[in-house]
Amino acid sequence: MNATTDGTFRVLPGRTDDEWLLLEVESADPTYVPAADAPDLEVGNRVEVTLEWDDDDPTIAEWTLLEPTRFHFVRTEEPVFQAAQACFEEARKAGEPMNSRVTYNTDNQANGVVYTFAAQSGQRDLFAEFRDGGKPLEPLVARVADSESEIPPFSVWVLDVPEPFVLVYIVFDQDGLLAETMDETYGS
Repeated sequence: MNATTDGTFRVLPGRTDDEWLLLEVESADPTYVPAADAPDLEVGNRVEVTLEWDDDDPTIAEWTLLEPTRFHFVRTEEPVFQAAQACFEEARKAGEPMNSRVTYNTDNQANGVVYTFAAQSGQRDLFAEFRDGGKPLEPLVARVADSESEIPPFSVWVLDVPEPFVLVYIVFDQDGLLAETMDETYGS
């Protein structure tokens, strides 16, 4: 009988199209598994998983969807939206590498939160670090989910734009107008 382990994970894209990266939500420990084990998963889903280990090769024995949040990782040449640009400019003026700002719809209701992260000097690729789990998105998503006003699932966009920053946009209603606009503008 093979050993099994249980845990709560966030689903990220694997190194290839035929695998998932499961990032343990507390420790951020990565585990790569065949996508064929759970073809219905989507990037960004939060899942409870039982992993079965055959030597050093894990497979998904069973899984339960806890939260259908979706992550979108996009490198784009599209212009960045005004709220993200303003958020970054505030950070630059303050000499900070990161900043956040709540966004509002035309009825002045909060509809998301944008985070900007200044581009890193040298060989560091922040976009890839978010996509590959080296820089976990979980703390940002958890901060929004822990607020009393917003309840997952969310639509989370990580954009590498033609600006000196990477942005993470957590859209509160993954089926709402803002999520639709993000998809039309940036696709995924």
